Amino acid sequence: VQLQASGGGLVQAGGSLKLSCAFSGRTFGTYAMSWFRQAPGKERELVATVATDGTTNYPESVAGRFTISRDNDKNTVYLQMNSLKPEDTANYYCTAGIKPGRSDYWGRGTQVTVSS
Repeated sequence: VQLQASGGGLVQAGGSLKLSCAFSGRTFGTYAMSWFRQAPGKERELVATVATDGTTNYPESVAGRFTISRDNDKNTVYLQMNSLKPEDTANYYCTAGIKPGRSDYWGRGTQVTVSS
């Protein structure tokens, strides 16, 4: 499995970004997909998960602001991020797991920087 994340960048607080992650190498629809983030000096944090049936989960830190979605025809998972805060600044990674809660494959991250 190969995962290629894109869409990161610099945005002002209150703004929006949409990340994409292109999946290849296996059957996309059979994998649960997740987004993680990690800021310098901080632990890695799960920010969103979408199961094969479309069920989504978010931690409180991003619930109501972030939306994960998947397009099984395009083999792509998205992360729409709204109302961004400086504390959302991090490197964002997408992952694929053969079961919910697992991340068996990791892509390279895409940097998101939110200025105050």
